[in-house]
Amino acid sequence: MTQDSSYGPTRRYAKSVGITATGQYYPERIVDNHELSKMVDTSNEWIVSRTGIHERRWVEPGVGSSDLGAKALEMALERRGLKADDLDAIVACTVTPDMLFPCTAALIQTKSGASRAYGFDLNAACSSFIFGLSTAAGLVSSGACKRVAVVGCDVMTSIADKKDRNTIVLFGDGAGAAIVEEVEEGLGILDFEHRLDGRGAPFLYMPAGGSLKPATAETVAANEHCIHQHGQEVYKNAVRDMAEISRVMLDRNGVDPKDLKLFVPHQANNRIMEAAAKRLELPLERMANNIAYYANTTSATIPTALHQSLEKGMVKKGDYVVFAAFGAGFSWGGMLLKWAY
Repeated sequence: MTQDSSYGPTRRYAKSVGITATGQYYPERIVDNHELSKMVDTSNEWIVSRTGIHERRWVEPGVGSSDLGAKALEMALERRGLKADDLDAIVACTVTPDMLFPCTAALIQTKSGASRAYGFDLNAACSSFIFGLSTAAGLVSSGACKRVAVVGCDVMTSIADKKDRNTIVLFGDGAGAAIVEEVEEGLGILDFEHRLDGRGAPFLYMPAGGSLKPATAETVAANEHCIHQHGQEVYKNAVRDMAEISRVMLDRNGVDPKDLKLFVPHQANNRIMEAAAKRLELPLERMANNIAYYANTTSATIPTALHQSLEKGMVKKGDYVVFAAFGAGFSWGGMLLKWAY
C-alpha cells in the first residue's frame, strides 16, 4: 500500500501538558509457549524465532477489560499521590470492551471510585493509547479538565481463536494507565502525529459482531468473532510507518535521533520493533521492550512498556521520549515528549 506521506507543522498545545504518573496490571495466569504447543501445532522455537514472545498473561473466565483497567489506574493514582475523585475524566482505550454499552470507561470509573469523572471509550486498535493521550492532553490544555486518566486495557484472549496458531501465539491480556496533567513549561508532549488509512481494513479485522454482521449461530461457528490477520501486509506497513512518523516528529522539532533517550513502540512483534528502531538508527538498549513476557496486549502495550522502563530508571526529567504505534484500520501514530518528572 502507498500512503500519503505529507505531514503538516508541529502540533502543539496551548499549555504544557504531560504524563505525571503511570500504572499497570496483568492477570496472574502465565501461559508459556510450551503450553500453547499442546493447544495448536506450534513450538517454542517457532514462536520465539518469529515473534520474540516466550510467554503471555491470560485472564480467568469472568474477568473483563474494565477489571484490568481499574487496577492499572489505581496504581497510577497511588504513584501520583491522588485520590480517584481528583480525576475529571477517563479515556478508556480498548478493542475488547466488557460489552458494547455501557462504555468501559463507566465501569472503570465505578470500580476505581472516580465518582467525579466523566469518560468515554476510544478504539483505534493498537494505536488507541496514543490517540487517547492526545485527546486527553487536548482536554487539559483547553482548560476543560485538570486531570485525565488514559487507560489502555484489553482482554485479547476474548477475541483470539485458540485454534489458530498464527494469532493465538501473538496476544496477551493486560492494562496500563497514565495520568495526564499540566506540567512545567517546556516539558511534556511536544508534538504528535496520527494517521488513518481505511484501505488497510481487510488486512486486520474481526468480521462479525458489529452492526454490519450481527452475531448469529453461523458467524460463531465460522469463527468470525475472532481476529483475522494478514501478517505480511501488517508487518511491512508497521515497520515503515512507525519509523517514518517518529522521524517526522524528530525532524520538525530539531531533535537528533541520537539524543532520543527512549523509543516506546507498540509491542506487536519483536522483529517489527527492532526493524523500526534500526530505521531510526537507535541502539536497541534505548527501545522499551516487554513483548517476551507479555506478548501483544494491544492498547496496553505502550503504557506498560513505558511504566516498566520508568521503573528501570531508563528516563529522567528532560529526556526525549518517542511513542509509536500501528494497528488495524490501518491506524498509526506517534508522540514526542520531553519527560516531565
